[in-house]
Amino acid sequence: MTSQDSSAPKPPAKDPRDLPDVSGLVVGVLGGTGDQGRGLAYRLARAGQKVIIGSRAAERARTAAAELGLGIEGAENAECARRSDVVIVAVPWDGHAKTLEALRTELAGKLVIDCVNPLGFDKKGAYALKPEEGSAAEQAAALLPESRVTAAFHHLSAVLLQDESIEEIDTDVMVLGEVRTDTDVVQALAGRIPGMRGVFAGRLRNAHQVESLVANLISVNRRYKAHAGLRVTDV
Repeated sequence: MTSQDSSAPKPPAKDPRDLPDVSGLVVGVLGGTGDQGRGLAYRLARAGQKVIIGSRAAERARTAAAELGLGIEGAENAECARRSDVVIVAVPWDGHAKTLEALRTELAGKLVIDCVNPLGFDKKGAYALKPEEGSAAEQAAALLPESRVTAAFHHLSAVLLQDESIEEIDTDVMVLGEVRTDTDVVQALAGRIPGMRGVFAGRLRNAHQVESLVANLISVNRRYKAHAGLRVTDV
C-alpha cells in the first residue's frame, strides 16, 4: 500500500470573485414595511429577484408590496420566512430578539442575513450599543441555532435605496459569516444591485464593528447633507 504522493499538485484556490448564480432564490425581507426593508426589497426586485415582504400584519405587508410593484408580494412574517430561501432581517433593534424568537421554527435551515444596527440616540447624535451577545448578528445566531446566520447591508442609505430615479448605488456591502458558501451567496445578492459589490469582511465575531460604523456614517450625513456609503480599496 503506497502513501499518497505529497508532491502531487494541489487544485487551484477558488477565486474569491467567483460567486454563485442566485437569480432563482426567493428573498424574504422581515421588516419590509420599514424604510430600510422597503428599500432593499425594491432594489432586489428591480434587479430581477423574487421578493416577499414580511410584517407582523399581513395586510400592511400586502399594501407595501402593492405600492412597490415589481412582482413583490406581502405576507405575515411567518409565511414570509417559510416561503423564502434567504431571509433579510431589517426590523428595528428594539424588536429584533422578539421577532427572531417567534420565527425560530420557520427560519430553521434558512440563510438569514441580519442587517440590524443596534444604535442609541441622544442630543449628541447616534451612538453604538453593545448587545450582550456582542452584536445583533451574534444575537441572531444565538436565537436561531438551526439557521445559517450572516450579516450584511448595514451601511446603505434608505433614501437612496427607495429613490426610483437612481439607477446605481455606488457602495460596497460588508458581508460577515461563518461559512464561505453562505457569504458567497450574500455577496452575489449584493452584486445583483447595480453599483453594489459584496466584500467578505470576516466572521460574525467582527460584526459589532460593522454595525457600529453606522453611527459614524450618520454623523457624516448630518454634517455634509449626504447619503454616505463605503468603498473598500485595493480589492
